[in-house]
Amino acid sequence: MTADPQHDLTADLALALDVADLADAVSIARFRAIDLDVQTKPDRSPVTEADLAVERAIREHIAAARPGDGILGEEFGSEGDSRRQWIIDPIDGTANFLRGVPVWGTLIALAVDGVPVVGVASSPAMGRRWWGATGLGAWTTTSAAEAGASESITEVSAASVPGARRLQVSGVSSLADASLSFQSLAQWRDAGYLDHLLSLSQQVWRDRAYGDLWSYMLLAEGLIDITGEFDVKSYDLAALIPIVEEAGGRFTSITGEPGHSHGSALATNGLLHDAVLAALDSTKEA
Repeated sequence: MTADPQHDLTADLALALDVADLADAVSIARFRAIDLDVQTKPDRSPVTEADLAVERAIREHIAAARPGDGILGEEFGSEGDSRRQWIIDPIDGTANFLRGVPVWGTLIALAVDGVPVVGVASSPAMGRRWWGATGLGAWTTTSAAEAGASESITEVSAASVPGARRLQVSGVSSLADASLSFQSLAQWRDAGYLDHLLSLSQQVWRDRAYGDLWSYMLLAEGLIDITGEFDVKSYDLAALIPIVEEAGGRFTSITGEPGHSHGSALATNGLLHDAVLAALDSTKEA
């Protein structure tokens, strides 16, 4: 995809990084708070006061910076009608957040004409941030504070930000040598794919369930080779796609459709994608 004519993606990425700084400050202040307020949504999933506060802060910042853009968030739904839509998961991994497990983070994406072109995944409790944009590469830093929201991606790519490095998926080309993260057995069972997952696990070198955004970021870093899951929404996936794809990976649904709106996700280093799709083909016996 070419750059959006209305806004340079470099500026959009800088905005997303700035918003991630804001989100990190709000969320980390309530992490492991003994008085954290936790409610149960109608779908029986948990929501904390931090989820709500982070999304409010992000929405306010984006509305001020890009008043014509639409926004879709997990907690407050969709507003605006634009070919440019910001897609937000204020805290991906809320269950981890409320239990004090540090594997959680804020996901911020910009989709243009339904295609995610900017993505930021920021995990302040782990001191990590990952980001990417179409044509601008995928990057990470070991400290969220060092991501430098005021820096352009050109400056970041020149390594002016300490600790920043470009992401690249692995070169593993055989399932027998691959490392798989399956996220959750319950998801695969409920989707009717557990037998196919178990069959795939017998074909790979190693399988683990790292979970949530972290699995995809491990993939983008070249540390694992396959990750997939079910029961996911657009806000769970949109920010991950530019990061994975700009790192050289491939991202589809479990059945091979591109995009973030199919209720499932399969990300690989690209070399293994077709083999994994074949292994998970629900029309075939596991």
